[in-house]
Amino acid sequence: MSNKAGALLSGGAIGILGGLIGLGGAEFRLPLLIGVFRFAALEAVILNKAMSLVVVAFALPFRAATVPFDQIAVNWPIIVNLLAGSLVGAWLGAGWAMRIRSETLYKVIAILLVVIAIVLVFGHDATAGAGLVTGVAQIVAGVVAGLLIGVVASLLGVAGGELLIPTLVLMFGAHIKLAGSLSLAISLPTMLVGFARYSQDQSFSVIARNTSFLIIMALGSIIGAFLGGQLLGIMPTSVLLPTLAAILLISAYKVWRHA
Repeated sequence: MSNKAGALLSGGAIGILGGLIGLGGAEFRLPLLIGVFRFAALEAVILNKAMSLVVVAFALPFRAATVPFDQIAVNWPIIVNLLAGSLVGAWLGAGWAMRIRSETLYKVIAILLVVIAIVLVFGHDATAGAGLVTGVAQIVAGVVAGLLIGVVASLLGVAGGELLIPTLVLMFGAHIKLAGSLSLAISLPTMLVGFARYSQDQSFSVIARNTSFLIIMALGSIIGAFLGGQLLGIMPTSVLLPTLAAILLISAYKVWRHA
């Protein structure tokens, strides 16, 4: 199988996995870029970030039929609150990724994949309520949460929806469907900041060297995400989430061994 065919098929499979749970699937793409396609840690993160940008840019208008843009716009205070932290976190996270040794980055990625697996199991089924905190406490908590999410998103090259959605539901009381669209609105500028920071590193040239690979895999992810969305609900959540978490844990172990 050619590298491009592998990129299309694996991108499609990743998109389906992500679509089944309403995410972009970048958490599953990163281990493949490292373990199967043999990209170095930082190069894999940068490629993953580029593909995540493409997928999120398509996902937001795709969701407009379910959650109109005016519903997103009316919740601008929540978006601004989390962006106040996530934009800074994205810049810092990318800066750290470029400075630390490759072996250390592999270990950081592995640990964060384990964290994502735990959040996937225990945080994905969060239900909307009144919000854990209100007023000034909510604003401060939103900035801190955004900062941490921005760092994680930059270090993994992901959109951060797996962390943003539970935060939006639990901290701000957003409905799960609205939270999905709000997370995309927050993720896009957050990823652009991280992407801009990564562009200052020589490893950024991996995009120019692998442009066709990037486009094909991103296309596969977009198609897969659409198909995954159509299959949503066929597999019980009680089976799906632990299975996906197990995949992330296995991936984390393999990435750790690269260090």
